[in-house]
Amino acid sequence: MGFAATVFMLARVASAAVVGIQAAPIDVEVDFAVGLPGCHIVGLPDAGVKEGRLRIRGALENCGFKLPSRRITVNLAPADLRKDGAAFDVPIAVGMLCAAGVIAPEQLADALFVGELALDGSVRPVRGVLPIAAWARMGNARRLFVPRANAAEASAAVSGPVVSAGSPARAGGASCRVVPVGGVAELVAALTGTGPVEETASPFEPGGPSLNEADLADVRGQAVARRALEIAAAGGHNLLFVGSPGSGKTMLARRLPGILPPLSFDESLETTMVYSVAGLLGGRALLQARPFRAPHHTVTVAGLVGGGPSTRPGEISLAHNGVLFLDELLEFQRPVLEALRQPLEDRSVNIVRARRSVGYPADFMLVAALNPCPCGHNGSGIRTCICSLSAIAAYRAKLSGPLLDRIDMHIEVPALAYRELADEVPGEPSGVVRERVVAARVRQEARAHRSSRDGAGRTAPGALTNARLAPHEMAHAAALDERGHALLERAVGRFGLSARAITRVRRVARTIADLAGAERIAAAHVAEALQYRALDRPVE
Repeated sequence: MGFAATVFMLARVASAAVVGIQAAPIDVEVDFAVGLPGCHIVGLPDAGVKEGRLRIRGALENCGFKLPSRRITVNLAPADLRKDGAAFDVPIAVGMLCAAGVIAPEQLADALFVGELALDGSVRPVRGVLPIAAWARMGNARRLFVPRANAAEASAAVSGPVVSAGSPARAGGASCRVVPVGGVAELVAALTGTGPVEETASPFEPGGPSLNEADLADVRGQAVARRALEIAAAGGHNLLFVGSPGSGKTMLARRLPGILPPLSFDESLETTMVYSVAGLLGGRALLQARPFRAPHHTVTVAGLVGGGPSTRPGEISLAHNGVLFLDELLEFQRPVLEALRQPLEDRSVNIVRARRSVGYPADFMLVAALNPCPCGHNGSGIRTCICSLSAIAAYRAKLSGPLLDRIDMHIEVPALAYRELADEVPGEPSGVVRERVVAARVRQEARAHRSSRDGAGRTAPGALTNARLAPHEMAHAAALDERGHALLERAVGRFGLSARAITRVRRVARTIADLAGAERIAAAHVAEALQYRALDRPVE
C-alpha cells in the first residue's frame, strides 16, 4: 500500500511524556517536504527517540505502508523538555499516516497516543502509562490509545472512583476511554472506523493482605518486639531492631505489611504510578498491597534515592506508602544512610541533574535491623560477647546521631531459648493486630479532621498519622500532663535526648494512647514510649 503523492500535509498528534510521576503534554508534528529523503526528529530527543525513525519505517513498511521518498521532519514540542524512551513511536507513526492522508485529522481529535513499535508493526508496552492515563482523565483526552500490555494500568486510572480533591484522577470522571492496540493495522482500523474498537475496564477494589503474606502468628515469643511492631504500624513510626543474628529481626520486619491498613485508591494510584514509571508493573493494574522493599547493603545512593541517566525512582520511592527494610544497617555505606535523612523528613525526594529536576514521592516506613555489637552477641543469654565496651561504642557510632534521631523506636530483640522456639502455640495472628491498627488510625484521622476545622490541622491527604504530627500540632494532639512532663524531663537529663528525639517520644506516646483508646496521653504511655529508645541508653 503506497501513499498518494498529492495529499501531504502537516499533521499534529497528541502524546505525553512523564516527568517524575507527572505527565507533560507533547505535541508531535510531522511534515513531509520536498528534499533529500530522510527522517529527522527534533525537539530535544534522546538516542532512544532518534532510533525510532528506523523502527517506525520498518513497522509501517512491513504493514503495507511504504514511506514516500520525501524529507520527513518530526518535531516534539515543547523543544526545551527532554524526551526519552520509545513511547513516541506510535504517535509519530500516526502523524506520518495522517500527513500522508491515510488518516483524517478529525479522526485524531481528542485522542492521545503512546507506545513502542516493533519492526513487524506490533505495539510493545512502555513505562509511565499510568500517570499519562491519570492526566488524560482530567479532561485532556477522550480516547487514550495504549499498548495492549499497558491497558490494565491505564484502565485502572480511567475507570477508578472519583476521589477527593487533589487526587490526580479526580476531574473528568470516566470520560476518557482506553483503547488497547496490538499493532499498526489494528490502530489504523480503530481510527478510521473500519474495525472494532476494543475497550477495557478495571474497577478498583480495596486490597488486603495476600494469601501468601507472612503472618505474625508464625513469630514465637518476642512480646516486646511484637508490641513495638503494632505501635509502629498504628502511628506510621520508623523502627530499628537491635538483636543477635537469628533472633527474628528480619522475620518481624517482613510481617509489618500484613498489619498495616489497606491501601486507599489515592495511595494505590500514586504508588502504582511510581512502579509504572520504573517499568515494574509487569502487566498489573493497580497495586493493592503495600510495597515491601529490602535492598541489599551494596545499593548505591542513586539506587536508593533515585537517579541514573533517565532519573529513575529509587528504592525509597518504590517503598512509597509501604515499608523500606534495611537489614544489617551498618553494612550500608555511610553516604547511602545519610541520603535518607532528608526524605525521612520531607516524605519526598527531589533529584537534581544538570538538565532537569525530578521529584518523586517517598512516604515510607523505615524498618532497619542491626547487630548489637561487632560479634553480634552483646546481651545474648545464649552466647558470650567477646567485644569490649569501646569496640561496641565505636561500632554503634557508625550510625550517625541525626539519622538515629529520625528513627522513632529502637527495640532490643533478644535471642530466644529453645523452649520458646519449640512452643507450638501460635502467636496472635496479623488479622487481629490489623484490626487494632486500623482502629487507631481511625482515631488519628478523626483528630486530624477536628484540628483542620479549628484551623490548625494538616491539609495533605496522607498526613494523618501520628508520625506526621507537625510541631504546631504537638500542644493539642500530644499534650502531656505534669507527671508526663516530669518523666520526660528525667529521661532527657539521663539519656541526653535531642529536641527531635523528644518530639518522637511524644508522637509514639500519642500512638500508644490511641491503641489504648485514651483521649489524653498519660505518664504510663510516656514511660512505655521511652522504653523503645534502646540506643539512647549508654553501652553497658
